[in-house]
Amino acid sequence: MNDQHLIETLPEAFHGERIDRVVSAIAGISRSLAKELIVGSKVVVDGRPITTASRKVDAGMVVTIELPPPDDPTPAPQVDVEFTVVHEDDDVIVVDKPAGLVVHPGAGQADGTLVNGLVARYPELLRIGEVHRPGVVHRLDRGTSGLLVVARSEEAYVGLVGQMSAHEPERVYLALAWGHLDTDAGTIDAPIGRSARHPTRMTVTENGRHAITHYRVERRFEMPVACSLVQCRLETGRTHQIRVHLRAINHPVVGDRDYDGGRPGLDPGRPGNGGTL
Repeated sequence: MNDQHLIETLPEAFHGERIDRVVSAIAGISRSLAKELIVGSKVVVDGRPITTASRKVDAGMVVTIELPPPDDPTPAPQVDVEFTVVHEDDDVIVVDKPAGLVVHPGAGQADGTLVNGLVARYPELLRIGEVHRPGVVHRLDRGTSGLLVVARSEEAYVGLVGQMSAHEPERVYLALAWGHLDTDAGTIDAPIGRSARHPTRMTVTENGRHAITHYRVERRFEMPVACSLVQCRLETGRTHQIRVHLRAINHPVVGDRDYDGGRPGLDPGRPGNGGTL
């Protein structure tokens, strides 16, 4: 497998920061590994290699990070990963993913993922799709619960990837949002991009990618706090789309601390949203 290259134009949030801190944040790796990459000339800023970890950077600089491939990207089977299968046949597996479970290994999460559990039950998945996330055709955030389809055959994988790319499957989620929305149904049409203030988060920005969420209020609650159960149907599939859009209309998802949803009075311990198909 070839080395992976990450390329990032630095937002204002990184202005004046040390390059090792920046590399750590962008790549999702430890500071010590970031320093190793810098000393090894694996970090390039505006076309020039940087070898000093304490070097300060400016907003607008383009940083390229060369990450080495993992020793073995094949997920190891783990029988102790807990999840429920609601349907299986020769082509697909439908999993009810619990909140708190990461879908596949990646930066900061090498094992203990849904994929590790899946390959323990269905070792044939190791022949399907991408080697580091076999069978996976779509994902749910770690804090989100809901149904997730996994391809069990190569034919199903190709077909599902094509359908996902064409936005053919309907993706419907339920979210518990703070407060009472002004209307029982509506559409949020607002572009989403990376936050300049918090680079690991997303936000509504005019320079972002086109994003549309249709919502319908299913139920309104007064106790223990004012909140609403909202059905959200995605017309697009941007990162953190529902969380960002509900926050943009001042009704963030309950328990979502990253997007102003962590408030006193009701704390489910995770974002109050789940997906259905």
